[in-house]
Amino acid sequence: MKVLNFGSLNLDYVYQVESILIPGETQASRDRQTFCGGKGLNQSIALAKAEIPVYHAGMIGDGGEILLEICKENGVNTEFIRKITGPCGHTVIQVDKDGQNCILLYGGANRSITREFVDEVLSAFGKDDIILLQNEINELDYIVDRAYEKGMMIILNPSPYDDKLKACDMSKVSMFLVNEIEGYQITGERKPERILAAVKEKYPSAKIVLTLGGDGSVYQDETGIYHQGIFKVKAVDTTAAGDTFTGYFISSIIDGMSVKEGLEMAAKASAIAVSRPGATASIPIKQEVLDSRL
Repeated sequence: MKVLNFGSLNLDYVYQVESILIPGETQASRDRQTFCGGKGLNQSIALAKAEIPVYHAGMIGDGGEILLEICKENGVNTEFIRKITGPCGHTVIQVDKDGQNCILLYGGANRSITREFVDEVLSAFGKDDIILLQNEINELDYIVDRAYEKGMMIILNPSPYDDKLKACDMSKVSMFLVNEIEGYQITGERKPERILAAVKEKYPSAKIVLTLGGDGSVYQDETGIYHQGIFKVKAVDTTAAGDTFTGYFISSIIDGMSVKEGLEMAAKASAIAVSRPGATASIPIKQEVLDSRL
């Protein structure tokens, strides 16, 4: 079994602010730092730090060499990362005094995926391999269709949620990884139990992991529903918390752990990540998670 993450690679420009800006407000930031990020990159590095061999496929633009290097440094296979001329994908992130953030995303090179490139990448993968997807790249619907034809297990984190996702055949998705907002956007339901019920009705064969912020997470498959609380820590930066959870939970599936064990490990990894600044830099290695006394 091989794991392919077909996803974004971003430069994150992180500004420390007193509070998240409101329309019309001007505010001086206390600091600015540049980190490597993108939901795709974050999740690949989380998988690698969880000791899962992972291939990353995607595009970088001008100034994106550091993204390629951070993948290599963390053990992510980079043979399917290509460089193009033009701006790199990037974000502008505000982080307030409580560690909460808001994120402005610019697609850049991430929106330059071609169908020829998709076919080239997927030719190296086959039945029962895993493909992890997010919505920060283009041609997502084509990738889903081709991966499904090859019999791959498709795991989708539909973030950011927008109209482009309507082109995707969601019935081909094996597992959804969503937060409360994305759950509402997919189902029209706000209460967690109703979100789970609606997903089960619309996509009866799909598994779902629903993250609930301070209320933890819940997982649903054909065997039932499983709940996991959070591990309380002082939040410094929540930027990569969800991506860390995603990588570690997927790693638990590959390692043959029970759902309960997997949710607990993912919750611990996420808690460690929010206690540190940055995106990829905040993601713990597996031994840190196993040794944690949270």
